[in-house]
Amino acid sequence: MTVIGGEAAQAASVNGAVSHESAFLDEDTVVNERVEASVESVDVLLIEDDPGDAFLAEELLDETALTTRITWVSTLAEARVHLGGFRGCVLLDLNLPDAHGLDLLREVLEGAPGAAVVVLTGLDDEHEGVAAVAAGAQDYLVKGQVDGSLLGRSLRYSLERRRADENAHHLREARLRARENMRLERGLLPQVLLQRSPLEHRAYYRPGRKRALVGGDFYDAVEKDGTTHVIIGDVSGHGPDEAALGVSLRIAWRALIMGGVDEERVLPNLEDILVSERAQEELYATLCMASLDTGDDRVRLRVLGHPPPMILRGGAVEETRVTPQPPLGVFPVEQNDIDEVVLPVGSTMLFYTDGLVDAYDGAPPARLEVAGLSRMVSGVLARDTSLSQLPERLVDEAEHSNGGPLQDDVAMLLITHGETG
Repeated sequence: MTVIGGEAAQAASVNGAVSHESAFLDEDTVVNERVEASVESVDVLLIEDDPGDAFLAEELLDETALTTRITWVSTLAEARVHLGGFRGCVLLDLNLPDAHGLDLLREVLEGAPGAAVVVLTGLDDEHEGVAAVAAGAQDYLVKGQVDGSLLGRSLRYSLERRRADENAHHLREARLRARENMRLERGLLPQVLLQRSPLEHRAYYRPGRKRALVGGDFYDAVEKDGTTHVIIGDVSGHGPDEAALGVSLRIAWRALIMGGVDEERVLPNLEDILVSERAQEELYATLCMASLDTGDDRVRLRVLGHPPPMILRGGAVEETRVTPQPPLGVFPVEQNDIDEVVLPVGSTMLFYTDGLVDAYDGAPPARLEVAGLSRMVSGVLARDTSLSQLPERLVDEAEHSNGGPLQDDVAMLLITHGETG
């Protein structure tokens, strides 16, 4: 054993004392840091008509670890000035000169939906506090039975409960929106009916990344009595009304085709449906409809304000030339405005919505447009991309050119003219 004596012992003693003191200092520092970390800054709107009770509430708030900014008003009329947009904590006396009871509480809750509300009641009115919590308040306190610690805990609890309620509300909304989107997407993007058609298809859809709601892009393909009909379209605008209109148009189009309506009358009838179903008069739809008889290679095209399809053959890309026509719902559809293009056996017709051509061509404000998209398709095919992979690769290229996610929905339908059986 080593014994330390003399100056060495004194030095050790001093160093030990310093170390011991440092340990206490460090511990105090940690405690202080924890206290400081737990301190919150809270805006408090005190609605209380009794000056004595208001003064007491302010004194109790000073005893808490909370940093509070208190605004005191004595009537509901004065409180209304502060309620709009208020997101702190409201301390509310349920008996004011100009309002009282649950009616008063409801007006405060409606006026400041983002705030936490703590009700103040008298000893004989504790039942009012219970009813207030049932009506939407976060907590209640009984006057004369509150100290600073209890008040601080109540404020913290009420704020956290309010945040939890908001998060739960947002989560419910998100789930409802997701279910709504799935229902709308099922209506917009159907199972095509091409079992007896010589045409093969590849469908693709990607929603715009910046929006939670599905848009109005739709497509469909149906074979009926030896003729294959294809449609792709886009309702102007974004949101549930536009998506619902897109669903209505797609289902109506399929019903018209399956019902045997003359090809020349399909789009005029579809326009009547659009006009009757749209929620706003300014809503319209762009679309492209194609029809091909089995055993023929001439496709009849009707393009209403929509980007024209492209023909892909052996790595080459051909832009189809069509007669410009206004979108559906702007002017009456002319029955005889039909273009014909040749779709040889083995070639593919690419239908798409304007989410692709509206992408930036490098840097704003230039857009890809049809010519830029044609160049992009050629580049993707030149890298030995298969038709089954083309839609995903094409969207990736468009996003790269755009400098980020595309703002609009993208729907694509690839129709390949296979050998006839």
